[in-house]
Amino acid sequence: MKILALETSAKAVSATVSENGRILASGYQDTGLTHSRTLMPIVEHILKNTDLKLSDMDAIAVAVGPGSFTGIRIGVSAAKGLAFSVDKPAVGVSTLAAMARNAAFTDGLIVCAMDARRSQVYNANFSAENGVLTRLTPDRAVSLDELAEEIRNDPRPITLVGDGAHLVYARFTEQGIPCRMAPPHLIMQNATSVALEAEALAAQGKLASAQELEAFYLRPPQADPLKKKPAPIQ
Repeated sequence: MKILALETSAKAVSATVSENGRILASGYQDTGLTHSRTLMPIVEHILKNTDLKLSDMDAIAVAVGPGSFTGIRIGVSAAKGLAFSVDKPAVGVSTLAAMARNAAFTDGLIVCAMDARRSQVYNANFSAENGVLTRLTPDRAVSLDELAEEIRNDPRPITLVGDGAHLVYARFTEQGIPCRMAPPHLIMQNATSVALEAEALAAQGKLASAQELEAFYLRPPQADPLKKKPAPIQ
């Protein structure tokens, strides 16, 4: 199965083409330019360099959140447009579930965190054993103190991933909770992990049409405070 995956949920933007768990090509950029400028050139570049066309893909995957409202909107809109243009299914992937795959090789507890401001993080926790991930919590917004209290007595080694990992590390260390940050090349969310998570979801039949693909903000965007949130992604 060939998948084109997009990740635009934070400051960096990336795109990946994978086939049956193997990464064929990937592009990543974190230069401060807007995703609307950088995403499609990356997609065009990796497709050209793999001698593949968009129509060769079996599905288009995208991180649908939580994360930056603007970034998520850009990524989801791009995925919807790409999937619709070639009549391919789409896969909406939790940003947090995807980043957990960065540390799936570790055995222990993986704490995924994105900075949600106001001393909160977007968070989900996973256990990892022999490369197999098990979700322990839904995607949620939680305070750093609440997260620390929840984790405090867990005896497993703790690995932190995500752009909010440094916030969690500082709070956990302050409260005497042993933990480690993932290595620099694995700590941030990226499209490679989105592709791998999407393959797992596709194997479970969790595909959608372009029209069904929706962003998952956790918090309502400020411009649309009354919009109903979609159900949490599992």
